Amino acid sequence: MNKICDLFGFKQCKSSMYHAATNGLAEAFNKSLCNLLKKVVSKSKQDWHERMEEASWAYRTTYRTPTQATPYSIAFGVEADLSLERQIPFLRIAI
Repeated sequence: MNKICDLFGFKQCKSSMYHAATNGLAEAFNKSLCNLLKKVVSKSKQDWHERMEEASWAYRTTYRTPTQATPYSIAFGVEADLSLERQIPFLRIAI
């Protein structure tokens, strides 16, 4: 694992998996993801793994007040080009 970290230039941080408070950001994301999944899975709750991509895309393209941006725009420097926006001309795409 150390070689992979060196290869990609990132630092591995370890934390206790039994102490949720030490993993605050991960826990906040997990809570948001669970809430999104609750909204898109069927009543049988058997298809959650098929809806994971849809839920994570919704998370990435949703505006966050604390950062004043979407996670997608922070990572890539531009807003996501949503497929609906390709069909309905918006000012952002028309420019």
